[in-house]
Amino acid sequence: MAVWNATHVSHLLGRTLFGYSKNNLTLAQGYGTFVDLLDATLLKDNPAPAPPNTWVNTVPAASQTTSGETGTWYREFNYWWFNLMHKEGLNMREKMVLFFHNHFANERDKVTYPQNMYAQNALFRKYAFGNFKQLVKEISIDPSMLIYLDGNNSRGSAPNENYARELLELFTMGIGNYTETDVKQAAKVLSGWQVSGLKANFVATRWYTEASVTVLGKTAKFDVNTLIDHIFEQKATAEFICRKLYKEFVYYKPNEAFVLQMAAVLRSANYEIKPLLKFLFTSDEFFTPAYLGSKIKNPTELMVGASKLLELTAPDYINLYDMSKVLQMQLFQPPDVAGWPGQREWISSTTYSYRGGFTDSLITGKRYNGVAVTGKLVPVPFAQTFSNSEKAVEFVDDVCALFLAFPVSAKKKAFLLETLLAGTIVKNYSTYTAGVSANLQQFFKAVMRLPEFQLC
Repeated sequence: MAVWNATHVSHLLGRTLFGYSKNNLTLAQGYGTFVDLLDATLLKDNPAPAPPNTWVNTVPAASQTTSGETGTWYREFNYWWFNLMHKEGLNMREKMVLFFHNHFANERDKVTYPQNMYAQNALFRKYAFGNFKQLVKEISIDPSMLIYLDGNNSRGSAPNENYARELLELFTMGIGNYTETDVKQAAKVLSGWQVSGLKANFVATRWYTEASVTVLGKTAKFDVNTLIDHIFEQKATAEFICRKLYKEFVYYKPNEAFVLQMAAVLRSANYEIKPLLKFLFTSDEFFTPAYLGSKIKNPTELMVGASKLLELTAPDYINLYDMSKVLQMQLFQPPDVAGWPGQREWISSTTYSYRGGFTDSLITGKRYNGVAVTGKLVPVPFAQTFSNSEKAVEFVDDVCALFLAFPVSAKKKAFLLETLLAGTIVKNYSTYTAGVSANLQQFFKAVMRLPEFQLC
């Protein structure tokens, strides 16, 4: 296991949370070991949060779309989830909820009703650290998924293959581990479910009538549960989900030998996620020096993380919602069933500029288009929370250590110091001098516009 130090603790928090504040880091360092931190808070099963509003229990109706209620509710749903992320403390449940939201990607444009998407989001939260096999069983008859991948219209006599294909290809096994015949036969088994309002019901007359089908080499009268049990008996299944977890939390190029170790842990734990995460986050592999600061933050990590880093007590969630679309990661609206590809796809000449515009808005109180935002940074009191706030050189070092997971060059540090000083000399710098607020604004903007700030 890696040495318990500030670098490794910040790496763990940077990968498992939506960013962290200086206070979060101090609290985390108060635990004696990584195991203590994981057991006490990071992997702790917390009670489910209160829903965003009573509309979550409202039966879907066409009038809700024509009146614009669904659009209003989706906004509220986004604000609610941003708030949970912002106030997550030292618990990674919301990070796992987003992981599963991307793994089992559904698009709001097709699902239509936020009530169905909320139920799915709650399902991910229920199984964030729970049993992955059981989650797959329940997502297979989840109303949002049935609508999105056309299971709602699937009959045994004329099965729709969309969900069966994605179940094998994207959700459990991966390409190359099944045949077209497996997809076709699995589609029959998965038929028979129909969405009615907020629930899905099994309708026996819509199910397949054959005495048996053959899937992945086994012939039986499968139902949804026994089919998924059979899928999870395949060696490829544990490796597939472990590879995806590795790419999300460790490095975008998987170490296949370590993925096999993860898969062995997952199988031995009967597909419980928590023991796997504990194994992963206490491994030397996770703390490999080359992996530190190697992940490009997704837009949600960037936006929520920047708000937490600046210790904003009440971020402007309207700003986050609007910018999520500009930065190409609108929650509940992934690009397709494969989800957001991530890593280098997050950065382009357009999105990089808007990322800087977003972090600027937290400091200046103005968006790139001039619209005012609430909850902006008050620079002087924030700067004075650093122990070296009156020592310009050391202050720059402290801010870089907290804000940046990837070390910056001496030349860049010199630039940041020059920005902070704004023409004065080091010995004359103080947070109590006139005009220092504007200097600090420019300094924090410069730090958060560095390429290194895009990494965690």
